[in-house]
Amino acid sequence: MNHQVVTPIEPMNKPKDLRILILVTLFMLAVGDASSADSPAPKYDPLVLPKVPDKGFDKGSKPETLDLTLRGDKSGRDLPLRIYFPAAGTSAPVVLFSPGLGGSREGNSYLGEHWAARGYIAVFVQHPGSDDSVWRDKPKGERMAAMTQAANLDNFLARVKDIHLVLDKLEGLNTTKNSRLLGRLDLQRVGMSGHSFGALTTQAVSGQHFPVGGLTADTRIKAAIMFSPSAPRRGEPKEAFGQVKIPWLLMTGTKDTAPIGNTSIESRFAVFPSLPPGGKYEVVLYNAEHSAFSDRALPGDTEKRNPNHHRVILALSTAFWDAYLRGDAAAKAWLDGEGPHSVLEKEDRWQLK
Repeated sequence: MNHQVVTPIEPMNKPKDLRILILVTLFMLAVGDASSADSPAPKYDPLVLPKVPDKGFDKGSKPETLDLTLRGDKSGRDLPLRIYFPAAGTSAPVVLFSPGLGGSREGNSYLGEHWAARGYIAVFVQHPGSDDSVWRDKPKGERMAAMTQAANLDNFLARVKDIHLVLDKLEGLNTTKNSRLLGRLDLQRVGMSGHSFGALTTQAVSGQHFPVGGLTADTRIKAAIMFSPSAPRRGEPKEAFGQVKIPWLLMTGTKDTAPIGNTSIESRFAVFPSLPPGGKYEVVLYNAEHSAFSDRALPGDTEKRNPNHHRVILALSTAFWDAYLRGDAAAKAWLDGEGPHSVLEKEDRWQLK
């Protein structure tokens, strides 16, 4: 017969044992507080999409969009816009995007969706006269000639005026009753960006000096990103870029040439050295062609698209907006420290000053 041995529980010496129990409890609480105080804060990550109550953004979700057309008043020039909204209905910083020659408000949606998911109102501008209407109804054999003809001074000057007009109109819509933009736009924190012809537009409204057209920087713009920037064909680059007062981020590639305008790699690379120090950055993506900054490849591309390029573009652009539009110290530390190297590949180049 098996017998279960039961150890009798000795009666507690109440005063003494209670004191011991209280001391042990206090010690455990103190250790817990210390470990929580020592636990590191979450690391800054510009690729993480914040969770929003009841809307939980993730890589598969998309922000809301609004397509509208701004009337050009005296100019008679109507501007189509696509606006990407953050999930939260509060006032948010505004970032504008100007597409390249032949582009439209629908292009570069990967940027608009990510920026909006990160809490920005992203406004994508379409420029009549140098948008997709230039080539869409043309036979394939005539499209290049039509695009080349549209890359002219008049269209460039019109694009610059478009950006000033958009900012003027947004100010009005931000205070107009029954406007979907009512109270949504923090126009004290505006960023400007663009690709190719849109990069040139961005350069013009954010500090580059041009000897023609009486162009001046729009002081409402606080930071700018140029995808495929370029230096002027005439004059010294330092004269053109030496007075840029706001933060600039340049993005280009080792094969970022353009068939229209014959923009060379040397022209892309001449911009950064000519900028004054302070909030200036440049990334050069290895083997990236002109289309690397767009949604898809272009006819004539020779390199296989590298999926990490878009990852780099989203990470660096988001950290840049966070640092210079939101004043996020963690974002600036990431941008100025080792953060960019966590997304860049070995042969990519990153520099700042």
